[in-house]
Amino acid sequence: MGTVDIEAVTMELPLRSSVTGKKETSSHISSPIIPSDNNPQEVDAGALFVLKSRGSWLHSGYHLTTSIVAPVLLTLPYSFRLLGWVGGVLCLTLAGLITFYSYNLLSSVLDHHAQLGHRHLRLRDLTRHILGPRWAKYYIGPLQFAICVGTVIGGPLVIGLSLKSIYMLYNPTGTMKLYQFIMISGIVTLGLAQMPSFHSLRHMNLVSLILCLAYSACVTAGSIYIGHSKNAPPRSYSVEGRSINKLFGVFNGILIISTTYACGILPEIQATIAPPVKGKMFKGLCLCYAVVVTNYFSVAISGYWAFGNQTFPTIMGSFVEEQKLLVPKWFLVMTHLFILVQVLGVTVIYMQPTNELFESMFGDPTKGEFSVRNVVPRVISRSLSVVVATVLAAMLPFFQDIIAIFGAFGVIPIDFILPMVFFNLTFKPSKRSLIFWVNTSIALASSVLVVIGGIASIRQMVLDAKTYSLFSDGTQSS
Repeated sequence: MGTVDIEAVTMELPLRSSVTGKKETSSHISSPIIPSDNNPQEVDAGALFVLKSRGSWLHSGYHLTTSIVAPVLLTLPYSFRLLGWVGGVLCLTLAGLITFYSYNLLSSVLDHHAQLGHRHLRLRDLTRHILGPRWAKYYIGPLQFAICVGTVIGGPLVIGLSLKSIYMLYNPTGTMKLYQFIMISGIVTLGLAQMPSFHSLRHMNLVSLILCLAYSACVTAGSIYIGHSKNAPPRSYSVEGRSINKLFGVFNGILIISTTYACGILPEIQATIAPPVKGKMFKGLCLCYAVVVTNYFSVAISGYWAFGNQTFPTIMGSFVEEQKLLVPKWFLVMTHLFILVQVLGVTVIYMQPTNELFESMFGDPTKGEFSVRNVVPRVISRSLSVVVATVLAAMLPFFQDIIAIFGAFGVIPIDFILPMVFFNLTFKPSKRSLIFWVNTSIALASSVLVVIGGIASIRQMVLDAKTYSLFSDGTQSS
């Protein structure tokens, strides 16, 4: 959708001075391209060791799917509870179309600069080239870093919740606390964090792709089973609450849906593809969105249909009613196992930009990748980052509220606004053209959503904060 227009503009404007002029040869935009085996000093250690360009379009599809499709999709029925049938389906569809379009725009910008001799391997490099060093250093770089760190914090939290759910199924009177399960998940993550490069995750991310299909199918089947069973809960599809609560709920619902489509690391994923890159990312996105559409719509529609406005913030909570299982125990355990293993893949893939940053800061590109000089700081920096993330995960009490805040201040600027701005500044389409106004309209509407949605999400967190404490033993249930 829209790729014909993008390529037309690309072909029409390949030699414009705005892209190839002398200004772009200044020191602040001479970003490193692909590492050379003969001259490792032309890139830093992060680009050389973490962002190896050896993958195929299939590998990019695995990486994209793992970076986008995560257990956050289990909050989609809850977003429908806030939006209703029409609003939920409309927002889920629009967000999918806009992000697919947006990611193709960003990929096209990266392709264009690569053809001109500037293959940018990182989002901050591309930002430095187009917007200048201050935008990269003080806004986009920290924003991407915050998204990645937030996801890495959320990973052990989700795994811990799944582990505790399995534990309570077999030992209802058990005394183990949630933070203990989070610590266990952190230990496993600590080992996986030592995977040397983005490319080395390709097989893990294929497994992750299969597992997200598996648990989405389980959740869909479970919802349909409950909806048709004699134990089916009474359900209504009206949006509850006072007018002001409904309004803020609408924005929270939109932000939750926006976050489920998030991928703040697309340039880093595209960097893993072996040259020539052109056209490969589009194939990877098509593979990814085939999985996205299958999972998102099946989970959202079946979950909301089965539970209506009584659905829990995460649909798995709806499968248990007052300590009574609405699906067989083995089925619930299997679903949780699929979820917790898949989350490991999601957590590790979002560690790569921070791993690359640590490698750039502490690594030596003139030494071997597995030399003592590089292995020791790599292990220490990655281990410390996992330890800090795990401790923070044990302290965080509201999962769905954090999702909404990330959606407002992180996901929307990077995934909905930045690609539109980059495309218009790079290719400079005519202000009379459709693509210019489509991009501008999406960017402006998304900017308004950042402000209003940010207020709504912070308000909700303040309200929920009254019922939680640090290292609490659970999350909000309804």
